[in-house]
Amino acid sequence: MGLTSRSLFYAVAAVAVVCVGLTLWLWPRFAGRGPRAVLGRLGVIAATQLAVVAALGLAVNANFQFYGSWHELLGLYDDAPAAVGKWGDGGTAGPAGDPSKGLVQASGADGLDKVHGLPKGEPSLVGKVESVRIVGKRTRAVDPAYVYLPPQYFQPQYARQRFPVVVALSGYPGGTFLLGQHLRLPQTAGRLIREGRIQPTVIVMLRPTIAPPRDTQCVDVPGGPQAETFFARDVPDALKSRYRVGHDPGGWGVMGYSSGGSCALQLAMRHDRTYTSAAALSPDYKVSNDPTTGNLFGDGRDRGRRRQEHDLMWRLRQLPAPRVDVLVGTSRTGEKNYPAARAFLAAVRPPMKADSIVLAHGSHNFATWRRELPATLEWMSRSLSFPEDVVGNS
Repeated sequence: MGLTSRSLFYAVAAVAVVCVGLTLWLWPRFAGRGPRAVLGRLGVIAATQLAVVAALGLAVNANFQFYGSWHELLGLYDDAPAAVGKWGDGGTAGPAGDPSKGLVQASGADGLDKVHGLPKGEPSLVGKVESVRIVGKRTRAVDPAYVYLPPQYFQPQYARQRFPVVVALSGYPGGTFLLGQHLRLPQTAGRLIREGRIQPTVIVMLRPTIAPPRDTQCVDVPGGPQAETFFARDVPDALKSRYRVGHDPGGWGVMGYSSGGSCALQLAMRHDRTYTSAAALSPDYKVSNDPTTGNLFGDGRDRGRRRQEHDLMWRLRQLPAPRVDVLVGTSRTGEKNYPAARAFLAAVRPPMKADSIVLAHGSHNFATWRRELPATLEWMSRSLSFPEDVVGNS
């Protein structure tokens, strides 16, 4: 049974209920003072607590999709991006990490069937969300993705038109499911497009790690996962090979919340010829090692320089400002990152431009990010240029 399957949850929940019942039934039998009675009481308490905690853990994980499989939970993908595992559609898609089978490959639902409020009906009227896997041409990494295609993508008058694209990154350890179910990104974008508040845009939803459960922080790890190359080069190449999206950087933006927002800023400021706009909700402004990341910068002589170059405040002080537009979302109270956000915004200088969404109160959670999302998408739509090139033109 899959880690997020309902059958597993129901089975473990049933075991928890049985354990509670057995505890009540057996408790009088262990009422004595001898070692057997004491060990009996400890045993039934431990078994009941373990079963209840397991059921609660499965329920929380199924709702938030922190880990999508047993492999991710057990850490079997930690060594290298190419070790994501084998998958396919009846053997025709080829092994994971094989770019010769296509850079965007069909996949199973990956939780998409559990996301509420997705468009249903004729795609030319309501749009469509696809579940795919993106294969890195250079890194050979594989990352699951949801791709939102607006209604105009399927309408005859737009048959040769390319569209702007926004790459959206979840926080860590969440994934694409959270972008759909809890941030409600495709649902919100669809509503804003219908209301004429944003231009028709292709939105690609990804998780920011390519070697789960390791938090790769969109960094090229020496001798390890090449996450920065994947998001800065492989993802754009893959999307251009499959979808009618613009080829000019002016039509490309990246956004995210929490660690996904940190990645968005890093990618735009370090790769302004790929992404010209970045929106970050509750981000950090530098990359640091912690127990979830491991050693991101290696042990070579250049490890200090690598760490320094992933400090955005250092980049703003020491390097030429990139020609990008950025948006930062924060809250005056309820979030710890407000002082850092103020310092970052104050340090921005031309040709870089910065705007902000500042709530009076908000926390580091989806309730806050959903409040910020409509304004974020409208800002992104104003920042991105609608591609002038069409299919068939060089």
